[in-house]
Amino acid sequence: MSLIATLARVDADLAAGRVPMARQRLRGLVSSFPDDLGLRRRLAEVYRLYGEPAEAGRWMYLEEDRDADETAAFEARYRTPQERMRALAWHGPESLAGSRFAAEQLAAVRTACSDALGRPVDWDWDSASFAPEPEEGKLVGFLAGAGCLVVALAMLGIWVYGLIALLD
Repeated sequence: MSLIATLARVDADLAAGRVPMARQRLRGLVSSFPDDLGLRRRLAEVYRLYGEPAEAGRWMYLEEDRDADETAAFEARYRTPQERMRALAWHGPESLAGSRFAAEQLAAVRTACSDALGRPVDWDWDSASFAPEPEEGKLVGFLAGAGCLVVALAMLGIWVYGLIALLD
């Protein structure tokens, strides 16, 4: 279905009071056209109908005329740069942003995420790229092994105590 046809269905859904269906269609459009700031704005409007300021702030985050309270709610819900980067659902270079402000916002989020992870990231991420680096070290392995040993000894002690009580 084309963009125009889907937007016509969104308008029909909203006119008929089918807000969840309109939201679902707009989420699909934003997923297909992540660089279309107009679609993001429309999705934010639908979330305002739900009374969801964090989600409205999420989809208006790249707009200069965004609401400060909605932006604060978005940043409170998605606390880390990695969470914000995932939530913005942007793909491709920042140069595709429709405005200078949006490109600056995207660059700021990506830079903060790179700093937090200690390595460069880009917008064409996969879910594994934000995973923390695995902790390696003898102390961690030793503590895990010691914990398992303590639990095994405790279980053995309970079993022996139960066996003695049974034979008594």
